[in-house]
Amino acid sequence: MNLKNHLITGGCGFVGRNMVKRLQSTTDAQVIFIDDLSVGTHPDTWLNASRTAEGEGFVIYDGRLLFIKADVLHVMLGFAADTDYFQSRYNFPVQRINDVFHFAAIVGGRSKIDGDPMAVALDLAIDAHMFYWACRYLPDRMLYPSSSAAYPVDLQTIDGAIALKESDINFKKMGEPDMTYGWSKLTGEYLAKIAASHYGLKVTCIRPFSGYGEDQDLSYPVPAIAARAAKKEDPFEVWGSGNQGRDFVHIEDVIDCILLAMDHIHDGTAINIGMGRLTSFNEIIRVFCKFAGYEPTIKPLLDKPVGVHSRYCDMSFVEQRLGWKAKISIEEGMRRVYEAALRNQA
Repeated sequence: MNLKNHLITGGCGFVGRNMVKRLQSTTDAQVIFIDDLSVGTHPDTWLNASRTAEGEGFVIYDGRLLFIKADVLHVMLGFAADTDYFQSRYNFPVQRINDVFHFAAIVGGRSKIDGDPMAVALDLAIDAHMFYWACRYLPDRMLYPSSSAAYPVDLQTIDGAIALKESDINFKKMGEPDMTYGWSKLTGEYLAKIAASHYGLKVTCIRPFSGYGEDQDLSYPVPAIAARAAKKEDPFEVWGSGNQGRDFVHIEDVIDCILLAMDHIHDGTAINIGMGRLTSFNEIIRVFCKFAGYEPTIKPLLDKPVGVHSRYCDMSFVEQRLGWKAKISIEEGMRRVYEAALRNQA
């Protein structure tokens, strides 16, 4: 029985809600998850649990899962000022927060990263407040999700793409990351290092690559492509040439690696999470169309934002340090997404 208490920011976003569901199903712990639902989905639509209490801006499920609909900064400022904040404000007594999963961030796929970079830069404020609080409260452990966008873009071009290693980010010799999102994540990693070395916070950083899953929002490419294949779109439109590639990794594998890494890495070291395999968007389209049983004409949309040409990772450090490899193949994972698209279409 695991009686740790967990705090999850951005708890209704794609990764956050999958972490909530994992903790709900594998522990008896209290879970507090916060989201303003600007992007996330209300837990009533995805959480298999019963409402046991509710009030303005919050719901308690099964007596141990507290969802707070609010800006995470407002909640954490309240908690910083009052250690009994969750009891006095939500009648949800918590003796101590053991693990913090800080998923809250402003990001919404390529169109958001390229189309509104200053809004994405607000992640700097979110992360600074969270680390400032964490260095004073000192939870047992903290997860900081960085991103593959933190890697130098000049290592991800048509002519110069490589399998990205953790060591390709060097704070003493910086390369340029991907837009304000990449810069904010790099800053978060630096704060994590400072939090560990100067304040004794046990913090783990991850650099997930292109995570996907059955319940991902349609603003992301994999579920959007699956939905269009389920409708047998022809011609099949793709942003850019479609030859640009990513390292697609299923959300279940991402969650598995996070929980393992938090058991073993506490000094702010950042690790890759991916398959270590480059797959183009044209390949993804062909996989889904094979499931759908047709062969459409692929129509490139060269005026759409595409980001870097090639982004995939070298997983050797994680395999050696943690003994971890992703279990869900591209074919199996994409089939799950396609079957979910069929159900949603019905």
